[in-house]
Amino acid sequence: MQVGIGVGTLQRWSHEIQSMPALGRAWTAPARLQAVITTAAMPEAGKSAWCREQGLYPSELAKWCTSATAALSDPQDERASPQATRQDRLRIKELERELLRKDRALSETAALLVLSKKVTAIFGTGEDA
Repeated sequence: MQVGIGVGTLQRWSHEIQSMPALGRAWTAPARLQAVITTAAMPEAGKSAWCREQGLYPSELAKWCTSATAALSDPQDERASPQATRQDRLRIKELERELLRKDRALSETAALLVLSKKVTAIFGTGEDA
C-alpha cells in the first residue's frame, strides 16, 4: 500500500526509534544483573530473541555482562605487586622533590622580580640622570 512517505524519511524515523531507550524502561542495577543471569546460558539466537522481547540491544547486554564481571572480580586481582608499589612510592618521592625544587625556584624568581620593580621605583630607570 502506498502512503506517500519517502524512503529517506522512513529510514530516519527508524533510526530515531532505534536510538530511543528501550520502551521507556529504566534498567536498574538489579534488573541488569538479572538480565545477565537470565541470558547467560542462552545461545546467541536465544539471547537475540530475548533482547528483542525486552526492547534492548545485545550489545547493551554484553556491556552489562562485562560490567558485572568487573564488579565481581576479586580485589586481590586488582592489587598491585609489592615491587610495583615500591616503584610507585619512589616515583612519587622523586616527583615531590622535583615539585619542591620548582616551587622554590618560582618563589625566588618572584622575589627577584618584586625587588627589581622596587629598585626601579626607588632609583628610576637611569635615563633621568
